[in-house]
Amino acid sequence: MDITLRTGDITTSTADAIVNAANSSLLGGGGVDGAIHRAAGPELLAECQELRATTHPDGLPPGRAIATGAGALPARWVIHTVGPNRHAGQTDVAVLESCFATALDEAERIGARTLAFPAIGAGVYGWDAAEVARAALRVLTDAGAAERWPGVGSVEFVLFGDAVADAFAAVF
Repeated sequence: MDITLRTGDITTSTADAIVNAANSSLLGGGGVDGAIHRAAGPELLAECQELRATTHPDGLPPGRAIATGAGALPARWVIHTVGPNRHAGQTDVAVLESCFATALDEAERIGARTLAFPAIGAGVYGWDAAEVARAALRVLTDAGAAERWPGVGSVEFVLFGDAVADAFAAVF
């Protein structure tokens, strides 16, 4: 699996799927979540509302992931994952790692060969960007990664701002 880093706007990514650092409601919010919902248009919100009305009435728990269509985005799918909120006392790095792993599971399930991630948890959820990068790297370089996600050929981290990009570059 090829791994690349770039600074930019994830909503412009042409990867098969982009990962949304969602809140548990799945109904949009601030940061990456809000930007993705705004750029995707009403189709994404409608799909998320359908998830809430059917399979996820209580929302999506931290560390889990689920895919929807991408609405007006260049990507084909959005994979929503909810990071642990450090400010709310959710400090288990295993939950953060699970965000990356379950997003990759969803990418494999839907047939996405290319995947773009933001720095999950490094925004309003209070995680240090370097700690997020280390968690992502552990998941992507785990001994079983190639067997678990054989269809995912490339992962790109699309990072917002130089400070986050520099933290990821120091780890990767």
